[in-house]
Amino acid sequence: MTHWFHRNPLKATAPVSFNLYGVAGSQAANKICNDLRTTRARLLEMFTDTTCNPEIMKNATDAYFSLLQGFIASLDGTTQENKLRFIQNFKWTDTLQGNIPSAQQDAIFELVSMAFNVAVWHTKFASRLAGKEKYVHIPRLITPAEKGRDLEPRVIDTYMVQCQAEAQEVTIARAIELKHNATLIAALAFETANFYQKADHALNTLEPECSSKWRKYLQLKQHFYMAYAYCYHGQTLLASDKCGESIRSLQEAEKCYSRAEALCKEYRQTKGPGSTAKPSEQLFFTKLGGLIKNTLQKCERENGFIYFHKVPAEAPQLELKASYGLADPMSFEFPALSEQCTPEVYATFDLTKGVRDEKAKPKQEEEVKPVKEPDLKPQKDTGCVIS
Repeated sequence: MTHWFHRNPLKATAPVSFNLYGVAGSQAANKICNDLRTTRARLLEMFTDTTCNPEIMKNATDAYFSLLQGFIASLDGTTQENKLRFIQNFKWTDTLQGNIPSAQQDAIFELVSMAFNVAVWHTKFASRLAGKEKYVHIPRLITPAEKGRDLEPRVIDTYMVQCQAEAQEVTIARAIELKHNATLIAALAFETANFYQKADHALNTLEPECSSKWRKYLQLKQHFYMAYAYCYHGQTLLASDKCGESIRSLQEAEKCYSRAEALCKEYRQTKGPGSTAKPSEQLFFTKLGGLIKNTLQKCERENGFIYFHKVPAEAPQLELKASYGLADPMSFEFPALSEQCTPEVYATFDLTKGVRDEKAKPKQEEEVKPVKEPDLKPQKDTGCVIS
């Protein structure tokens, strides 16, 4: 199956029992622990459930996060850290680091790691999820994110900018389908190309072994949408009887398109995490090549018969700004604290007693297994497949 979008893998995590035997000193406290275990397991199942939709994902996310915040929010009326924040250990892999997990005994590490996975799930279903709420919690981590890890600012920023760029891709495709004017399409394509360039630059100081493949994808998309911008800008110039400038703009479109084709091959040959998209095999990609060629030939014919304009040596400077149609990220907010997490129940957690193992023999350390993601096949041929 071919894909239009590159996708890094979902984060994997070790099972968490929340068995706080000895510490949970009431039936209500034990129920919170049991519900944390079941809602977490339920949420993890949703990441690979092909029937899951954004509404189901939100319900599963809210159910778990509302309880987990009982281990983070202050419930005793003071400004001190929640006494339960550091009681449970959590393990998560990173999308760019293979199957090597990092661990922190910190409920905030669990909150932001799971929220990151929810955001990645939304990108895989072509939805948009802004990450502003994660920025509130990430600075509170006791152990700062290491370079190249998912919670590191460069990686977070790249994911967010890529989401905006891909959301605008949908807008561009829609504008072309509805035959909007060439000026708007050129402006949208130019701004989308700039988004991809910004995302690529955010990764330029990361180690090549974990970022090269992702960067090749971002670069090919940048050149592809620059080709679109120059192509439709050329149409605008021709409509304004600037045939020479139009030819030069279309020549630049041809150059950008050829570079995008070359980057597609480099991307497929580059090793790294994530699925391998095949944009050059998609109808949306191949149609642009034909459009550039046909429009350029038309301009050259008209210039030879009608305009006789000199073709500039330099490509036109694109200073295009879309008046409307730009993607606006949706805000994400964590759910309210669960009604189960009251000060009275919180008081029944007694850390002085320590956590007792449920069995005398020590348990073997849980392995973090990669997430087996479903292969979602399109229902019809749209010329663009969203992974």
